[in-house]
Amino acid sequence: MRHRCRTPHLGLPADQRKALLRALTTSLLREGQVKTTRARAKAVRSEVERIITLAKEGSLPARRRAMAYVYDKQLVHAIFASAADRYGDRAGGYTRILRTVPRRGDNSEMAIIELV
Repeated sequence: MRHRCRTPHLGLPADQRKALLRALTTSLLREGQVKTTRARAKAVRSEVERIITLAKEGSLPARRRAMAYVYDKQLVHAIFASAADRYGDRAGGYTRILRTVPRRGDNSEMAIIELV
């Protein structure tokens, strides 16, 4: 049963799936946008929004939770410094998923996930 399972399995074991989502979250926060499959983009959206919500809170425990998830320590400091200015008036919805053309090799649905 898949009742109450929030994250799709993405065809990976749990440790590889968690590492993939952490890496995608880190690169999305660093670059601003990432091109990936649509299923991965939907899965990483909740993780990125959670990190940005922690950055808006700005407390020390929130910073430690973000550092435990994001791979780059300096990136966490930069996000915490700029999140209140950039997303202060926004109550959620920090990312946007744009569908693109299917991938040529296996016709997989591709998407670009970007920060708003």
